[in-house]
Amino acid sequence: MTADMTKQNEKVVMRVSINTIIVNIILSTFKVLAGFLSHSGAMISDGVHSASDVFSTVIVMVGYKLSGKASDDKHQYGHERIECVAAILLAMVLCVTGLVIGANGLEKIFTDGKMDLQAPTALALVAAIVSIFIKEGMYHYTKFAAKKVNSDALMADAWHHRSDALSSVGSLVGIGGAMFGFPICDPIASVVISVFIVKASYDIFKDGIDKMMDTACDAETLERMKDVIIQQDGVLGIDAMQTRQFGARAYVDVEIAADGDLKLTEAHTIAEQVHMAIEQNFPEVKHCMVHINPQKIV
Repeated sequence: MTADMTKQNEKVVMRVSINTIIVNIILSTFKVLAGFLSHSGAMISDGVHSASDVFSTVIVMVGYKLSGKASDDKHQYGHERIECVAAILLAMVLCVTGLVIGANGLEKIFTDGKMDLQAPTALALVAAIVSIFIKEGMYHYTKFAAKKVNSDALMADAWHHRSDALSSVGSLVGIGGAMFGFPICDPIASVVISVFIVKASYDIFKDGIDKMMDTACDAETLERMKDVIIQQDGVLGIDAMQTRQFGARAYVDVEIAADGDLKLTEAHTIAEQVHMAIEQNFPEVKHCMVHINPQKIV
């Protein structure tokens, strides 16, 4: 990836993140106020969830900025794994948010016999519907940008938006049930919301950990890489191939077979062709190391 592409990708991430922060501040304020005015605990919880998105987006911005730093003497492979750290931090924030929301919902459910739960008003219902449409739109907006720049942290933020949309669906159901004479539905909705949030945090956390542990690229990507390699002039076969994900980037080590009677310069040209073909066809690959094994052609 060239320096110009890196700068362009950073601009995309920063623009999407700033837009996200602005929308989340407005939306979370609206939802919390609507929750208080309409006596809906589920909507207040939903608003707190949206507010946590502001903090998570800041983590994305900082993580992506740091991950783009050039290699140095102490970090000779670069800083891409900082993005994994950012994604893991996001997962932890998301998990804590989900647990707090669930605990509050359970507390209201078990104190139902000691106090009367007040049914929410139509304002909470309107807030839930508005939130579903806005957060689902933000999910697709952020996911599109995350795929464009291949950013794990931004993709984690996209799923944070999706979990918020799902929590608003839970709020909608719970608030609707409460308005029809079942106030207990509102705190139950809060508990269901918390389950969705904790599940999303687990998925984000697992993905971040996998990429911190040099997990190989997926099988489909490996097959496409092998197809590209075998198509290069002078390559007689692939003897071995290893890949490892390094944050949002990947490293490839491949051993190819070539004519053992070739001159050193000719063998080097073949290796260089394979190296360039992989890095040009797979933008997520930061470096491809090629080793040539001599093969006797009878």
